[in-house]
Amino acid sequence: MSGPVARSTATGTRVLAAGHWRTALELGFLGAVWGASFIFMRIAAPEFGAVPLIEVRVLTGALVLLPFLWLERSAFVGAPWPKIALIGVINTAVPFTLFAWAAQRAPAGIGAITNSMAVLFTALVAFLFWRERIGRVRLLALCTGFAGVAVLAIKDVPGADVAGAVAAGTAAAFLYGVAANLITRHLRGLPPIALACATLIAASLVLLPVTVATWPATPPSGGAWFAAIILGVVCTGAAYAVFFRLIQRIGAPRTVTVTYLIPVFAVFWAWLALGEPLTLPMAIAGALILGSVAISQRAR
Repeated sequence: MSGPVARSTATGTRVLAAGHWRTALELGFLGAVWGASFIFMRIAAPEFGAVPLIEVRVLTGALVLLPFLWLERSAFVGAPWPKIALIGVINTAVPFTLFAWAAQRAPAGIGAITNSMAVLFTALVAFLFWRERIGRVRLLALCTGFAGVAVLAIKDVPGADVAGAVAAGTAAAFLYGVAANLITRHLRGLPPIALACATLIAASLVLLPVTVATWPATPPSGGAWFAAIILGVVCTGAAYAVFFRLIQRIGAPRTVTVTYLIPVFAVFWAWLALGEPLTLPMAIAGALILGSVAISQRAR
């Protein structure tokens, strides 16, 4: 093949290859950043407390994304603001707080592993409330994932409340599943990054009264403030922008494969930064949960 057709084909191949590598790099970035978020919560939550830390996180993230909301402000004239506020509560304010609460009580890898259940809960919620077909394979995946949660919860770590942290992380993952279905059904058509900013603003307003009432009497250290700001700027603002851009480019089912990377990175960062080891129950639970997510995605 030669001439214009050959040149066009070669150019198209290079574009596809560039897109493939960009997608892989962005997924790796999200896995590394969201895995690190559990480390930063582990560092900052004991000094801030769960709610004040998350207020700092979501408010900082909203400020990072605010230019996107401003540019798309015309799309939000007449928008369903009560639904946007609800999504801010159940997709950000409450689950973020639950993970911060868990970070005060158990190793960082616990929260990251339970976070992976969000994909399975999305399918379960769609089945329970919207009667979407779940199928035998995905039902098997759900059972396997819950078995992984049970294995994770029975491990006793001295000085830690593992069962409480697992319960909090699982509840947060369930709320992610509810929110994913509500966004798909009720907020379709709004600019996604601007929508993410709007939900962060709603979450910060909801958390503000509790934050004022529970702000720590002892000022948090510089290290805690650094961790909180990184949580907001990088792990929330920048990560949300990349995440929603990936959804636009490659679709939600492929984007959600980042779920496989988050626990791996979280356990690695926890070992590297905090000296937290990967225990056998964590490895078994992680294998069960991530395996169940893989089965679920394959069935989809």
